[in-house]
Amino acid sequence: MRRLAAILVLGVLAGGAAAQPAPSRHCPRYAENWAEALRRFGAGGLGADFLARHGEFLASGCRSRVAVCPATPAEQRMADVMTILAMNAGAASSFVPFRCG
Repeated sequence: MRRLAAILVLGVLAGGAAAQPAPSRHCPRYAENWAEALRRFGAGGLGADFLARHGEFLASGCRSRVAVCPATPAEQRMADVMTILAMNAGAASSFVPFRCG
């Protein structure tokens, strides 16, 4: 009986976390990681369009489906870094805005 109660409690706790939409769960951490990546790598090689579109994504609470297309080696590196950081934090690779077309 105790085992069943423990399973039910864990299920309720896990369900509460999962009930929160992905952008609400992942955006604050993602925004922190973006600021840290800019601090570490700098914005050199990141174009105005890339930064503006990414800024739109962040300003929307990570809800905008804007396509942020990495067009330079520096943009591709930043997109790769941010995708890995997002996935390490539990977000799906589809969470990040990096796509072309």
